[in-house]
Amino acid sequence: MLLSMAPEGIMFQIVKIKGKDEMKTRLANMGFVEGSQVSVVSELSGNLIVYIKDCKYAIDRSLASRIVVDQVEGA
Repeated sequence: MLLSMAPEGIMFQIVKIKGKDEMKTRLANMGFVEGSQVSVVSELSGNLIVYIKDCKYAIDRSLASRIVVDQVEGA
């Protein structure tokens, strides 16, 4: 599932980051790396507020569509 399609309030684990190396580096600097846990806090005007590694970030839907996630078991 893509992070852009993830429902709010559920914990997911990042499985893969799609895109060019520049984009992967940009996301990695914010903590979006494979194995990290992330959840969508809210959505507003196509932008997502996400919680990852004790931080909240606002990312646009096109950026979120590059992040492949899978639901965390028992979360």
